[in-house]
Amino acid sequence: MKSTIEYTHLAGAGEPVALIHGIGHRRQAWGAVPQLLNDRGYDVYVVDLPGHGTSPTPTRPDGYTMCSTAEQLERLFASLGIDRPHVVGNSLGGAVALELAHTGAARTATVISPAGFFPVHHLPNIAVNLLFMKVGSHLPEAVHRRLAAHAWFRRIAFRSLYTHPETVTVEAAVGDTLNLRRSKGFWPHFFRATFMRFTKDVQVPTTVAWGDTDRLLLPSEAHTARTRLPGATHVTLPDSGHCPQHDHPELVVDVIAATINRVSSEARESAATQRPAG
Repeated sequence: MKSTIEYTHLAGAGEPVALIHGIGHRRQAWGAVPQLLNDRGYDVYVVDLPGHGTSPTPTRPDGYTMCSTAEQLERLFASLGIDRPHVVGNSLGGAVALELAHTGAARTATVISPAGFFPVHHLPNIAVNLLFMKVGSHLPEAVHRRLAAHAWFRRIAFRSLYTHPETVTVEAAVGDTLNLRRSKGFWPHFFRATFMRFTKDVQVPTTVAWGDTDRLLLPSEAHTARTRLPGATHVTLPDSGHCPQHDHPELVVDVIAATINRVSSEARESAATQRPAG
C-alpha cells in the first residue's frame, strides 16, 4: 500500500535522516534543523504526521496508534527506497521514533522530550497547555496576525513550547496556529495520550534529550525515561524548552550527529575486535 504521508526532501549524499514532529504541529516546526543537517551532508526527510500539516487522515480506524503511525512511516521509507533511516522525533514524534527503534525499523533514534514517560499527575499540566493553544487557534486569522506582531503575545502563546517564544517570527507563529486549528490528528492523539506509556525496549542506538525548561513534558520525566531505557544515552539540553529545535537548533543537530556517529564508532570497534591478530 502506498504511503500518503507528505514530506519535504533535502537531498544529500550522506545517510538518510527522518524528522518527525509533535502533536498538532507540522514539518515546518523543525525550523533551521533540516537545513543544518543537510549542510552537514545528510539526506533529510521532514514528514507531516497523518492528520497533520498536509498529510491526510488515516483510512484505518487504528490509524492514530503508535504502531500504525510507525507502520505508515515504514511504508513511506520503503516507497522512497530508504533502508532504516536515522529517525529524530519531538514529543509525539519522539514516541513514534521510539516505536521505530523498538522494531528495528530505524538505524538510530534521537528523541527530544518524547511522550510516554509522564506520570498521571502531570496530565492536568499537559491538558491545560495543549487546550490553551488549541482553543486559542480558533480566533480569526486577522486577530492572530494582529496579536502575533507583539513579542509579549508570542511569549504568552508559545511559552509551553519554547524558552524564547518571543523570537518566533510572526509568519511562523500564525502558520503554526492555523495548522493547529486545522489538524484533524490533534484530538485522536490528545485523548490517546492519557494511556500512552512507553515501556518497551529499543533495538538500536538511541539518545533521549530533554530541554531543561520544558513546560509541557516536564524535565522530571527524563528520570523516568532513564529508568525505562537504561541502554540509551540521556542528555539535558540547556536553556531549551519543549521544542529545542527552535531555541537552539545547532545544539539539536549536534545531538543528532553524535547519535548517528555512534553507529560508525560501534561498527569500527566491532571490526577491530573481529580482526585476526597478526
